[in-house]
Amino acid sequence: MTIRRFAAASGTALCLASTPAFALENLNFSTPGMDEDLRAQMRNNSALASVEAEAEDAPPTGQDVLAAALSDYGILLETLYANGYYGGVISIRIDGREAADIPLLQTPDRVDTVVVSVQSGPAFTFGRAEIAPLAPETELPEGFKRGETAEASLVGDAADAGIDGWRQIGHAKAEISYQNVVADHRNSELDVEMRIAPGRELRFGRLITVNDSAVRTAAQRRIAGFPNGERFDPDELEEVERRLTRTGAFTSVTLREAEEPNPDGTLDVELRVVDNKPRRFGFGAEISSLEGLSLTAFWLHRNLWGGAERLRIDGEVTDIGASGSDALDASITARLEIPAAIAELGPNTDAFFEASLSTLNEPTYSANTAELTAGLTRRFNEDLTGEIGVGLLYSETEDDLGEREFLLFTLPLSLTWDKRDIDLDPTSGWYLDAELTPFYNLDGEGHGARLYTDLRGYYGFGESKSTVLAGRLQLGSVVGAELEDTQPEFLFYSGGAGTVRGQPYQSLTVDLDGDETGGRSFLGLSTELRQDINDTWGVVAFADAGYISEASTPGTEGDWHAGAGLGVRYSTPIGPLRVDLASPVSGDTGDGVQLYIGIGQAF
Repeated sequence: MTIRRFAAASGTALCLASTPAFALENLNFSTPGMDEDLRAQMRNNSALASVEAEAEDAPPTGQDVLAAALSDYGILLETLYANGYYGGVISIRIDGREAADIPLLQTPDRVDTVVVSVQSGPAFTFGRAEIAPLAPETELPEGFKRGETAEASLVGDAADAGIDGWRQIGHAKAEISYQNVVADHRNSELDVEMRIAPGRELRFGRLITVNDSAVRTAAQRRIAGFPNGERFDPDELEEVERRLTRTGAFTSVTLREAEEPNPDGTLDVELRVVDNKPRRFGFGAEISSLEGLSLTAFWLHRNLWGGAERLRIDGEVTDIGASGSDALDASITARLEIPAAIAELGPNTDAFFEASLSTLNEPTYSANTAELTAGLTRRFNEDLTGEIGVGLLYSETEDDLGEREFLLFTLPLSLTWDKRDIDLDPTSGWYLDAELTPFYNLDGEGHGARLYTDLRGYYGFGESKSTVLAGRLQLGSVVGAELEDTQPEFLFYSGGAGTVRGQPYQSLTVDLDGDETGGRSFLGLSTELRQDINDTWGVVAFADAGYISEASTPGTEGDWHAGAGLGVRYSTPIGPLRVDLASPVSGDTGDGVQLYIGIGQAF
């Protein structure tokens, strides 16, 4: 009997020993006289508060609580310094004992109450706030001056600004050579004195690749456009990194300056890259109750021949199950991009070659086309890109004007200026896409040019820009060629998801004595009011209008139609899921309610 009792008692003891004791029953913060903002920072930054928040999922041990308490001395002190308080007093008591006085080998198994007491003391202002010498045009933080709140971060920001000022004019090894920071508790002032050693002006030396990559070293250097021999400039290093990253061939690009300059006044830079997976594919879908289902897919190779060449093949099938039609539209396009292909044009100019085949069965015409284009893409900056090419386009068309063939020599030009904050769900900024395509018919009449402009603007307001007003203006024109001599694909139509929601696809056209065809000019107007309900859901109210004319410029000869509706948005990692319901509000091109579903905002 005694042995059994001993065994049972031993088993119970082992179970208790193997189960961690729950700790931290109560956590109290005492911050007398502290303003609400600083009090919130204290609580949000506290390691003990994090332990308390995670207690339900992972009950903390006494060791966890003590470790968090010891961390909080430094964390809370840094929070005080960051807000200009340098005379604060911090006490953290675990069941009545100061955490700093508890020996690490005597960690309590259980903690009932932790009291964190923080007295901030008076706010300090800057007495002296000096940093010298400064390079010309150096801008120090606005708050780094006598009489301003002495936030600790301003001291570091001022030091960084002073060093960056010298680096901008070639002094790559500028550094703080002396600093003296004194808290005057009698006057509640912080005196800061720093001295900068600019070092000598340096030039860029060699770009040294330090690891293997599937992209050839020579190609990396050509794409990087490293400014060897030029005066050092940190902005140039950022541009080199952007050029390499932009190819998509690398998941990361790191540039590291040499510790010491060379005797000849040059500074070498090490380049380290991590290759991206060479292949990628993706797909998308959009559905409309009238236009049916559209499916898209692409396949991408990021490093085709070892020079970061980018080959992308896109396929698209549309009008699946479209109302009133059993004919599908289909296209396939292959585009090869070669970064920094022509040395004389510099690293910001790429070459491209593109080939496409398509079959279109539109409401007013059908066409089979083949097109070849070669050209150059120039990046003027991160937001502005231009493109110029030469192309040959062959098209067999059939419409109310009969069966025709076109063989066009084209000179496509485009300019894209993108200042949006987020591509698929913008809340501010604007976007401009302007295209000009002069064309010459090698097989008959019909020479001219097609112009198209798409301008979009976004203005967000309210808390976290939860309300967004968006607007869009589309302008199109065909000049030079007569309407009867212009291939249908170059003409303009209105109606559908890309122009006027609520109106049937390409329903607004031109009537030429009973023959229906596209117009030589187009004007599209769209506006949306987008409202977030929470982080996941949002609602949209929108109105669209479209105008088509036989003339080359919008005037009084054309026709208008319009649509309006409501929609909902559901946030996903790849952009908002869009569901819109729209109906006609003017014009005689359609009736009833149309449904549109897709990824990303409508524009």
